[in-house]
Amino acid sequence: MWFKAVRLYQLGGEARFDFDSVEKALDTARFKKEGVAQKLTSGWVSPLPSGGRSEDELPIVYRQGDRMMLCLRRDEKLLPAAVINAEVETRIEEIELKQDRKVYRKEKLQIKDDVIADLLPRAFIKSRRVYAYLCRQRNILVVNATSAALAEELISAVRDALGSFPVKLIQTEVSPTSVMTSWLTGDKPYGAFTLDDECELVNPMEDSNVVRCKSQDLLSEEITVHLQAGKQARKLALIWNDAVRMIVSADLTLSRLRFEDEVLERAADGSPDDEVAVFDQDFAVMALELDALIQQLLAAFGGQSES
Repeated sequence: MWFKAVRLYQLGGEARFDFDSVEKALDTARFKKEGVAQKLTSGWVSPLPSGGRSEDELPIVYRQGDRMMLCLRRDEKLLPAAVINAEVETRIEEIELKQDRKVYRKEKLQIKDDVIADLLPRAFIKSRRVYAYLCRQRNILVVNATSAALAEELISAVRDALGSFPVKLIQTEVSPTSVMTSWLTGDKPYGAFTLDDECELVNPMEDSNVVRCKSQDLLSEEITVHLQAGKQARKLALIWNDAVRMIVSADLTLSRLRFEDEVLERAADGSPDDEVAVFDQDFAVMALELDALIQQLLAAFGGQSES
């Protein structure tokens, strides 16, 4: 289970969640398929591979040392707007033709609701699993998502199960935008970070004034001209320790996370042949890399803000 993206959250206050309590709470909120009229269904499933076992036989969370992995499953029924609108128009035309009268707004809304209710049982289902892990030592939540809405959905589901789950996006003492901009103007990147070949520059006075560069020497004159005109780095491609590539955003979201071959080979060392053993080894290596990366990333931006 290799994360492709990361959103970082700090557990509120001095909270240190008891893993047993979390496990019991999530177990009572396992994913269950709802009725045919339900458009969105979500619930907790095991993050572990099935290994031929049914979902109910698997532990709802996965523990490894001071970390606990969670997985939220969300099933969404897809009804394209064009399909709904076409059926609504057909029904309206039939009423107007057969009853020789005009259909007005209030009735149209009711017809639309009826159409959705009729089509939902036949809709395609888009199923997605959102993974995250709690690190008790660092008191952080690491969510495998770039979407704020998706991450907040997972957090809300934890909160619903536990009754309380105080978390907030991790903030740093120094603006990541200003630090990343300084790296593009010649300052040496912090620690084991090096520049890759992509960035997104934005005019702070006009958010729609954006320049996106790919496969580009980020210290070239072309980039310098944009910086001299007042643009700042909102996203920056970085390589950490020659082991992980990523795009770092101003809110500390890490996207297009890619672990290099050396890391993947380390995880494959010993060639475990059991699915759970492979999962265990992959997660151990990934979590250690991410932990070191996150600590150095926060240090690069002046350390974590306590406010």
